[in-house]
Amino acid sequence: MSEKGSIEIKNLTKVYHLYNNNIDRIKETFSITRKRYSRDHYALKDVNIQINKGESIGLVGTNGSGKSTLLKLVTGVVTPTEGEIFVNGKIAALLELGAGFNPEFTGMENIYLNGTMMGLSENEIKKKVPSIVEFADIGEFIDQPVKSYSSGMFSRLAFAVSINVEPDILIVDEVLSVGDTRFQIKCIDKMKELRDSGTTILFVTHSVEQIKRFCNRSIWIDKGKVIEDGEASKVVDMYDNFMKYGEKIDMETEDVELTEFKVPEHFETPSVIKKVNMNKSMFSTYDKLEVDIIYDIFQEGLEDFQMGVAIYSIDRKQYIFGPNTNLDKMKIDNSVGRHKITYTIPKLMLMSGDYCIDVGSFQGDGIVNLDYKTGAGKFSVTNEYFSEGQFYMEHEWKQ
Repeated sequence: MSEKGSIEIKNLTKVYHLYNNNIDRIKETFSITRKRYSRDHYALKDVNIQINKGESIGLVGTNGSGKSTLLKLVTGVVTPTEGEIFVNGKIAALLELGAGFNPEFTGMENIYLNGTMMGLSENEIKKKVPSIVEFADIGEFIDQPVKSYSSGMFSRLAFAVSINVEPDILIVDEVLSVGDTRFQIKCIDKMKELRDSGTTILFVTHSVEQIKRFCNRSIWIDKGKVIEDGEASKVVDMYDNFMKYGEKIDMETEDVELTEFKVPEHFETPSVIKKVNMNKSMFSTYDKLEVDIIYDIFQEGLEDFQMGVAIYSIDRKQYIFGPNTNLDKMKIDNSVGRHKITYTIPKLMLMSGDYCIDVGSFQGDGIVNLDYKTGAGKFSVTNEYFSEGQFYMEHEWKQ
């Protein structure tokens, strides 16, 4: 049997019926021929996730990607169209500001109402009231109807109730963005305490840095499907890069044999770059980057023949690094035939981001361009959270 605090999601699908107007909804409801006036919207489609006890998971994705729907399904607020959800343990959820609160009740009355909804007895709630009131820190408003509360007060009380009922699973959906900085720090500290004690936490926030610092795992959801699921910083970096540049790095190249060479009858350039291949497309800072370049030479006596590799940000707005064999005083094979040269960066000092490489062959001190491949390769750098910026530089602290 699974441990308390675990969640298993199997083949989960949630479909909503969308109507152009309320009249179409009525027409469909009372249609004798069962004619449909709606269209299907898949909020989630065939989602499979295993969450273990004690994991802290950050969900990332654009608005409308399916994050909140997933949390509502886990908490039982809505039911799945297809699939199954197995939840082992008591859930405390902050899905929407003031959800589960009766606006006519006072703050204190709502503490008892929410505690009862979470399965606590009146005695158990009574013991927890002092810690809830202290954490909420809303003073005399605790005895006023919650309809008179500001959004910040709602957030304080809702969070105070949820974290003080000793849940096996805590679900937090964007509510921290409502409180002031001091209260956000207070909430994160309490969530860390719960995490360290073994509480499973599902966390949705638009602040990717909060996920990097707090979560050990992240799940990227887009258009109702899981795109990536893994170590928090790496998934967040991939999502963040996708949002900036609009593509997920995936590289495939054709095989080119070194023996397959033939001088064409007519050639416009005496040298052609046939293939560019990288050792991988996903790197971490300090990894070795290798670029294999296969090139053909059709003409004897290419003086000052050289090869260059340039690294750019994926949007090409930043030129990162661009050495060539001439600047590095390396003579490469310029005889007629097919050749291979390998460009290596032993320790890649780039921080998280998406990048592309250009490869070019030149003559005449790099002035004459023989062949140039723009965006010949693409790669991503993702890391566990250990520093910030674009490059990693050796450094030290002293006091």
